[in-house]
Parts: sequence; C-alpha cells; structure tokens
Amino acid sequence: MAAAGGGVADPLSPAGVPCAFSPLNQAYFALASADGQLRVWETANNRLHQEYVPSAHLSGTCTCLAWAPARLQAKESPQRKKRKSEAIGTSNQIDLLALGTAVGSILLYSTVKGELHSKLISGGHDNKVNCIQWHQDNGCLYSCSDDKHIVEWNTQTCKVKCKWKGDNSSVSSLCISPDGKMLLSAGRTIKLWVLETKEIYRHFTGHATPVSSLIFTTIRPPNESQPFDGITGLYFLSGAVHDRLLNVWQVRSENKEKNAVMSFTVTDEPVYIDLTLSENKEEPVKLAVVCRDGQVHLFEHILNGYCKKPLTSNCTIQIATPGKGKKSTPKPIPILAAGFCSDKMSLLLVYGNWFQPIIERVALNSKEPHVCLVRDISNCWAPKVETAITKVRTPVMNSEAKVLVPGVPGHHAAIKPAPPQTEEVESKRKLGENEISIEERLGALDIDTKKEKDDLPQTNSFPVLLTQGLESNDFEMLNKVLQTRNLNLIKRTVLRMPLHAVIPLLQELTKRLQGHPNSAVLMVQWLKCVLTVHASYLSTLPDLVPQLGTLYQLMESRVKTFQKLSHLHGKLILLITQVTASEKTKGMTCPAQKAKLVFEEESSEEESDDEIAEKDSDDNWDEDEEEKESEKDEDVDENDEEEEDAEEKDEENGEEDRDVASEKELNGDSDLDPENESEEE
Repeated sequence: MAAAGGGVADPLSPAGVPCAFSPLNQAYFALASADGQLRVWETANNRLHQEYVPSAHLSGTCTCLAWAPARLQAKESPQRKKRKSEAIGTSNQIDLLALGTAVGSILLYSTVKGELHSKLISGGHDNKVNCIQWHQDNGCLYSCSDDKHIVEWNTQTCKVKCKWKGDNSSVSSLCISPDGKMLLSAGRTIKLWVLETKEIYRHFTGHATPVSSLIFTTIRPPNESQPFDGITGLYFLSGAVHDRLLNVWQVRSENKEKNAVMSFTVTDEPVYIDLTLSENKEEPVKLAVVCRDGQVHLFEHILNGYCKKPLTSNCTIQIATPGKGKKSTPKPIPILAAGFCSDKMSLLLVYGNWFQPIIERVALNSKEPHVCLVRDISNCWAPKVETAITKVRTPVMNSEAKVLVPGVPGHHAAIKPAPPQTEEVESKRKLGENEISIEERLGALDIDTKKEKDDLPQTNSFPVLLTQGLESNDFEMLNKVLQTRNLNLIKRTVLRMPLHAVIPLLQELTKRLQGHPNSAVLMVQWLKCVLTVHASYLSTLPDLVPQLGTLYQLMESRVKTFQKLSHLHGKLILLITQVTASEKTKGMTCPAQKAKLVFEEESSEEESDDEIAEKDSDDNWDEDEEEKESEKDEDVDENDEEEEDAEEKDEENGEEDRDVASEKELNGDSDLDPENESEEE
C-alpha cells in the first residue's frame, strides 16, 4: 500500500490527500482531510466508523498516515489474550494508525479505543513528516522528513531508537523490504539501506522531482535456481511528483546498473498506488494507479527483465454523473483511492469528495480498455435528516377522536361535534352561494386557524431548514431563515450547519447582497458570522478565490464608492444645516410685525373721530385751492411781500402734508389728519 502526502502549499508536494486501507481485508479506510481531521470509514456499508480531531489540526495538519501491519496482528493476537494487564506492549499496536504532521510530530491513534494512544515528539523531526513505514516484525516505526533525516522509533517507549541523515535534501518516501532487513529511501535519488548497520547498500538514479511512492513488487527473485539473500533480484516501483512515468527497478548483485529496467505510463501524476505482489516468476503483477485527474489505470505485467518501451495501461476506469436532461452534461467524479481485494479479482474504489466519500466494490471482469461508471452522487451528499411531514390529510372521524396537530410534538386538539355548522354549510350550497372557504372547513373540525407565533420555525430547526433550502434552492424556505434579526440565533445556526453547505450559503448571500439595500443589511450579519465561524474550513479550500470571486468584486466595488459617498454625505449635511438655520432666522421677524398691528388697534373712539375729520378736511382743502386761483387771476401785479407770504404758507402747508402723510402711513390711513387741517383753516 502507498498513500500520497497531503501538502498543497509547496509546488513539489505530492497531490491528493493522505489515505490508506486497513491491512485486514480492507475492512476500514482511513482518510485525513485537508482540515486536519481523521475519519475512518467502514468499506462494507460505507458508514463513518470513527472521527478524530487532533488538538493542533489547523497548525499541524496530517501529511501522511500508515496502518500497523497485518502480520504483527497475526503473531501477537494470542499473546494479547494471555497478557491483558499489559499497559503498553507490541500487542497493542495491531489497531494503531500512525499520523505524520506538518510540524514534525507523529501521533499514534487507536481505532479500538477511539482515542489518541501516544505521541512521538522528543528527539525526532523538526520539520514536516513526509512518509511513515511500520516494520512488519518488531513493531518499530520509520519516518522521514524535510529535515533530511530518517528516524527509527520504538513505539513501546515512544522514544527515538536511531536517527541518521538520509539525503542532502529532504527525504520524501520510505519502503521496507519483504524480509525486513533493508530500507528504501528516496528524495530525488533512491538509496537502499541496511537496517542493522545503517549503511548504503545500493544507489539508484531516481527521478527529476521528489519521489512520492516506493513499493516492492516481488517477494521472490525471477531466477529461483540461485541462492536468495533476501534482496537480490527483487523489483520495486517508484513514482514522483509531476511525473507521468512509474519506474521499475531491480536490485542486482553488481553495483553497476543504476537505471530503471522498465516503466509504466499514466495520464497524470500518481496520487495512490496499490498492487498485488508476485510470488513466483509466472505470476503477473497487478497494479492500480490513481492519478490526479481522477482516473484509475490498471496494469498487468510479468516482470522478467529489461523493457525499453514504456508500458500502457490495460484498462482505465473513470466515474461520471448521469447528466439528467438535454442541457446538462455529465461531469467526472474524482476517484480518491483504489485497492485490490483479497481475491485479486475485484477493486475497492473510493470516489466523491473527502468529506463524504463513497466506497464501492467493482469486479474486474471487463476486457475493454476504457470503462466509465455512471453514478449519481447528488443524493449522497445531502444531509440525512428526518423531517416532519407537512402535508396532512384529515380523515372523517367521530367526536371521541383526537387530532394531533403537526408542529409541536404532543400537542393535540379535541374534536367537538358541530351539527349546526354543517347545516349552515349545506344551506349555503343550496342557496347557490360561493364555495365554502378553507377557514370554514377547518372551523367544522374546531381547529384554531389563528396564526400564532408557534407557526414560525423553531430555532433548533433553522440549520435543517437552511440546508434543505440551499439543496433545493427553495426561495421561501431560505427567506424564513435568512430574514431573522436575532444575532444569537444567526450564530447558533451557522455553528450547527454542515460544512458542505458553507460555500452554497456564501453564494446565496452574495446573490442577495446585490439586491435591495434593506436585505443587504441582514445579509451582512450572516456573512460576518459565516466568515468568522468557518474561517478554518474556508482556509483549507484550494479553489476558494474563484468560488468567492463575485463576493470579492462586490465588496471591492462598494468599498471604492464608500469614500465618495461619505464626501457627498458630508456636503449634504452642511447644506441641510444651512437651510435650517436660514429658516430659523426668517421665523424670528414674525413677532415684530405682529407688534405693529397691535399698536394700530389701541382705541376705537379715535378711529371714528379721525374718519369724520378726514371728510371735513377734504372739503376745506378744495375750497382753499379755488380761493387761491381766483386771487392769482385778479391780483397779478401785487407787491413782492404778498408773494413771499403766499410762498411761506405753501411751504408750511407742504411740510404739514408730509407730516400728516407719514403719520397716516404708520396708522394705516391714507387721508390727512383732521386736527392739522383745522389749524390750517
């Protein structure tokens, strides 16, 4: 078995996620997801068996994993029954799963206890662990890291047994020989070590990029007539990052030949490799290679020496969706891992996504070069939540029956006989009126039809409603959930919602943010809560930026216009304050004008005397003018003194007229004052 590591930040890190089948008939499948959680699935019924979240699952994500070997279980299981009181022993390792992390520590997880068994830290690696291998006999553990070292661990004492430098660069892969005496290590070059002395036995050319997979393909040499020393004549397979060729190497007695003897070609970088060992020279090696493009390539070849031309696959397996409708097109479903069953005639395929993978057993009886399996996985990713039935058909019943109303469990309404109501209904039908309403029908059953607060969805059903609304794209169901203004309810809903619904929720919020500003205020609260609660999950998604591109552009465009809007807001506030101030100043002059009118209405007697005097003064004024004109016609040649006296009188009359006019304007009268006129006379 070989599983690829799970680094994504480094371009030379292997593709895929760390995963492996258990050695006992592939009963379990362990998968370390991108968010650092370990999930163990049962391959028989595709059920989640266990889930483990390390304390440092975000900072120290899992980069590789390996099951304890099956041979160790077969040898130690009788001893385990005899020594049940043993605290830590080799027998306890049969259920262990070793996890290598990005910070250099190694965790031993017990699948039987469902908890962490021990932790290997002291004296080990100070950088990312790339590969872990169990020794099939003594229970030791070998690990390699980016710190260029190989470490041999004693799993009983959790201490370092031996540590040596494996390469001038990082060591990316390990493999133990079938007899347990040799160890293969690879960075870019491949080295074969003697475990007893930690000395290099052979050198191999290797690959141009870091090696991600190392597996021995044979356990016996092709020429059985010669004596076998445990390693000479054996073949092993190697795969590298960004390399579409799997090279096969042979350990030879002479140290001259360092190149590969043959190679297998695939369509993309290998992420998971499994094979059936060849026990004799006539038995072919069956090889299953899962590539980064989601396809599985099957090879079957007898290893019998040098082959110049790269070998192509005998069969390629691919999985796709059915593509319902004319417009929808089938989409490929990625295959995560593939492993041969014990009968070597069937294959276990793991496909879908890492959060909810689907495990299926496929028989290898097809001779076609390309096989495409059509699978509908839309229902498999939907949350399995039991929901209450909303459409209730009410049967005809007597008065002794009780009706259970949908909604709150245990709530019921008693049925009362209502013969008068039925008579009214029949009379309406006879009179030819309109059809009776639903309210009247419910009234016949004596069910309260008032809309109460209990009709609203309960708070514990909000995550279920939100998930169902996103799956079915139900606008009304989403409105019930997303239009809430309770911040605590929003936070609880986001905390309880499943992870696969986070991205659809963000896309729905983005769509609603582009609508009416009033709805955008509510959507911002949801968006803030989703980004804060699920920040760790979102940071693990490699395609987060293209999925949320619309949201980024929307936020960026609104932030750009915010400065201009704030300037406009400030100017509008200045204008509004100036307008209100000017209106206040205009209103201040109103009391002064009213005071003038009050002064006019002081005495009503004076007003009546003034009106009578004004009429007399007008008549006297006309008589004076006629007398002056007649005097001027008769006495044209009078003395200068008389003319001067006349001029003085005219001036006095003009001044008096002006004074009277000014007083009349103040009092609102246009005629002359009668008192001044009497003085003139």
